[in-house]
Amino acid sequence: MHKQIYRLIAAIFLISFPLLMNGGPAEDATLRMKDRLAQVDALKSDGSVGENAAGFLEPRLSLGPRQLSIVEAENKDRKIIYSEVARKTGQTADVVGQQRALRIAEIAGSGVWLEKPEGDWYQKP
Repeated sequence: MHKQIYRLIAAIFLISFPLLMNGGPAEDATLRMKDRLAQVDALKSDGSVGENAAGFLEPRLSLGPRQLSIVEAENKDRKIIYSEVARKTGQTADVVGQQRALRIAEIAGSGVWLEKPEGDWYQKP
């Protein structure tokens, strides 16, 4: 579990590093994501949410209001970061999210639900 957390933090940092140098909304989003990382990991670990092919969290079970607010906040911040990366790289935010989803799938821990680009869901072995 700790290995997964450190890998995710490192991945977020690598994507966000150029953004942190400029400050602004992307930096704020990155800090909020770091603050809620343990909550997101807990939701993924218990199978409540999965990582979809667009690079966002997606509920897999019925979520309570607190859990749903975590997912919504995480996705809102991811959207901010994907948009900023897209602006800087000349890609669309959708493409950035899809690329991020592939990277998330690579580093995800065992048992995390992931969506393939074709739309099929699987649990990482």
